[in-house]
Amino acid sequence: MATTGDERTTESGIPIKPVYTAGDTPDALELPGEFPFTRGPYPDMYRGRPWTIRQYAGFASAEETNARFRYLLDHGQTGLSVAFDLPTQLGYDSDDPRSEGEVGRTGVAIDSIADMELLLDGIPLADVSTSMTINAPAALLLLLYELVAEEQGAAPDRLRGTVQNDILKEYCARGNYIFPPRPSMRLTTDLFAYCAERIPRWNTISISGYHIREAGSTAVQELAFTLANGIAYADAAVAAGLSPDDFGERLSFFFNAHNHFFQEVAKFRAARRLWASIMRDRFGATNERAQALRFHAQTGGSTLTAQQPENNIVRVAIQALSAVAGGAQSIHTNGFDEALALPTERSAKIALRTQQIVAHEGGGTDTADPLGGAYFIEALTDELEAGARELIERIDDLGGSVAAIERGWIQSEIEESAYRYTSEIEAGERVIVGVNRFAEEEREPIELYRLDPEAERRQLERTARVRAERSTEDVERKLGEVKRVAAGEENLLVPMREALRARATIGEICNALRDEWGMYDS
Repeated sequence: MATTGDERTTESGIPIKPVYTAGDTPDALELPGEFPFTRGPYPDMYRGRPWTIRQYAGFASAEETNARFRYLLDHGQTGLSVAFDLPTQLGYDSDDPRSEGEVGRTGVAIDSIADMELLLDGIPLADVSTSMTINAPAALLLLLYELVAEEQGAAPDRLRGTVQNDILKEYCARGNYIFPPRPSMRLTTDLFAYCAERIPRWNTISISGYHIREAGSTAVQELAFTLANGIAYADAAVAAGLSPDDFGERLSFFFNAHNHFFQEVAKFRAARRLWASIMRDRFGATNERAQALRFHAQTGGSTLTAQQPENNIVRVAIQALSAVAGGAQSIHTNGFDEALALPTERSAKIALRTQQIVAHEGGGTDTADPLGGAYFIEALTDELEAGARELIERIDDLGGSVAAIERGWIQSEIEESAYRYTSEIEAGERVIVGVNRFAEEEREPIELYRLDPEAERRQLERTARVRAERSTEDVERKLGEVKRVAAGEENLLVPMREALRARATIGEICNALRDEWGMYDS
């Protein structure tokens, strides 16, 4: 919240009045589970099924990440969430010269099916729900997951989870893209069609506002740009011959849970209301499951401070509570030390326990939409919806989200907001405790996670072993089929699956697509 004199506004520029009354609220509220789902997608919300505790993990090697998954599951986590390292996200193998020094740094390194087998060792894929935060090569990671499940004897129609698969936000906020936007959109919709046929319970995309907010957007921009990207994916799916009532059921969203508790609760409510009308009025969806927005929330990484890091425990708790009060379907809570390093087991456990305390001691699962009808919340919900609608209309005027990204308009809007936010902190207009107010000279001693320096060597050795033991002729033939289909219009996931089964690497398949499509240069 920025304060100038006696005037107060959210970082979206929404004025905050000293008091709100019944005149600031709608005449009537629908019940949870009813269109437009402002109050939640399900009638009984968490009384029927609590949110999934899905702690994000991935670092160094597949073996180490598997050990962290087992640790979290043993301590009460209810779903998996996989972070991948930068080379994997950019479609490079660990032994590519461009990967040197980055292997396993920001997530787990996955080059081939051999790595995925180790990552998921001992985890029954027919019984767990898994989220994978991967975008440009999302289809390849999903196919590896399917192949490992096949080895376990788990039928594809039993697999549950989400693959992020949201390439548009990479162009406008995060930068982890490979191919130009339009062939990338083809990969997205090919994945939609593939899952509709083979993996029907899988959520085929998690349309992400999280990274848009992390890049410096306001809450209104996060809402508008995320839903505008959702419109672009829905348009592409319709153009590919898919039904909104069918693919709409498998869309999910991923939002940031930021610092202003009340604005965040209102943002989540406004998102559901907006998306329901978009699916009904733009795309003619009549299936309520296709109209009802479902989302994962992660507490705001950019809000964590290196100064007085244990203050972050409080920030994360407030943000998590906003996601619960706003009706999230799954939540990740950050470790308090993540402004300094990857989380230790201790900080990961505190983050996990934060969700459990909200659920079991804080009344988080007791009632649907607990703040619904509150004057302030209802007024903020309306303000956020109106602001987001206005921005979506501007994007429509530019020709849609893809065109707006190609013109750099969305990127520019985010950059301006990020600059304004930083300037307010530097001027002391926006207080960050421990940074520009209540600061301390001495830094607190804190235990940090240290990556095993041998992890990269072990990863390179495993990839070399895969290359040595496979049939080179078979791999080359399968990669040739990938290139042939990339030049045409067939579904690419089928030849990519067979190349991965032959133990081709992610980098080799991405290089085949680079040869055909080129690379995006902003």
